[in-house]
Amino acid sequence: MTVRFKQFPGVSLSEEDFRQGKVLYQMDELKAEYAWDSGIAIGAYLAGLKRGVILGVRCSHCRKVVVPPRTVCEWCFRPMEEYVELPDTGTVNTFSLCYITWDMRRISEPEIPAVIHLDGTSELGPSSVIMGGILHKLGEVDPKEVHIGMRVQAVWKPAAERTGAITDILYFKPIR
Repeated sequence: MTVRFKQFPGVSLSEEDFRQGKVLYQMDELKAEYAWDSGIAIGAYLAGLKRGVILGVRCSHCRKVVVPPRTVCEWCFRPMEEYVELPDTGTVNTFSLCYITWDMRRISEPEIPAVIHLDGTSELGPSSVIMGGILHKLGEVDPKEVHIGMRVQAVWKPAAERTGAITDILYFKPIR
């Protein structure tokens, strides 16, 4: 059975309708003040970066160590509360040579983002995902020398310039 609805003609509104008060409306000025909370785990991670320390978290049940920290283990679903200081060294897991910047400018020397598996973190998670990997840039390296498995170390901003952000690490450079 097909149900047909009666057609209703639309009624257009004009500026005059608003001026004459035929239409109820409210004009308001949006005041969007807010504060962003990074949460317990990421808050601790960012505070660690400000101090020049990379923090991970260890699950007391399955013993996995992950970075950045989280509050619940994604393998055994138990709370994760044991923060651990990790070395600022690791291994390049994957990388890219980018000759175009985020704002679509061509550059002659590539930026080199890489996923770095940090030392002291667990190897594999669900679906063979690296659990101790962070995405950051590589520096002080010839793009032709970058390779998967390359050992790297963080280069930090001076302590007085750190703000508690991932950019407190300027980049990772090869360990020679």
